[in-house]
Amino acid sequence: MWALCRLALAAHLGFVRFMTMKIEGLEGCFKKTGGLFYFARMCSKIRLHAQGRLPEDYHELIGQGFDGRTCRYLRVSYDDLRAEVLSGKSDADVLEWCFTKGRRLTDEEILIYNSFMSKRGWHDDETDTYIPAMIKKHGLPTDGSVLTDFDMIEVDEGRWYPDMWRDAWKS
Repeated sequence: MWALCRLALAAHLGFVRFMTMKIEGLEGCFKKTGGLFYFARMCSKIRLHAQGRLPEDYHELIGQGFDGRTCRYLRVSYDDLRAEVLSGKSDADVLEWCFTKGRRLTDEEILIYNSFMSKRGWHDDETDTYIPAMIKKHGLPTDGSVLTDFDMIEVDEGRWYPDMWRDAWKS
């Protein structure tokens, strides 16, 4: 109901705001597992896909994009990680498996990973193309408040607020 009210208000004010896609059980980018951003999201996508509950819009990048980057950083294959997730293990147990089978990350390597992942799209090769195109596609304000891929994902799924990134680094 609230989404319909927002859409009506947006239409009244002369701009169209995109509708968010809420997916029950899909974790956000900033949720940490063992200190790592995104890992819980990747695991939740695997589980939802196996249950047939992951929307088709998400299927194209399964095991690629941020999933692929995460697996490569941990030095494990996506297919092996997927099998571990679907074996019923918790996210923390799957991450521990990654540390054993791939590589164990130091605190500094976790900082580097989190910094890269959370800032992708800001002052990099996506800044002038991908981010503006997505802002336009979704009818988002061009006031500079949405800057990164994580921002775009969180906005699209209805979790985002301007200080989300700041709060994630505090926890």
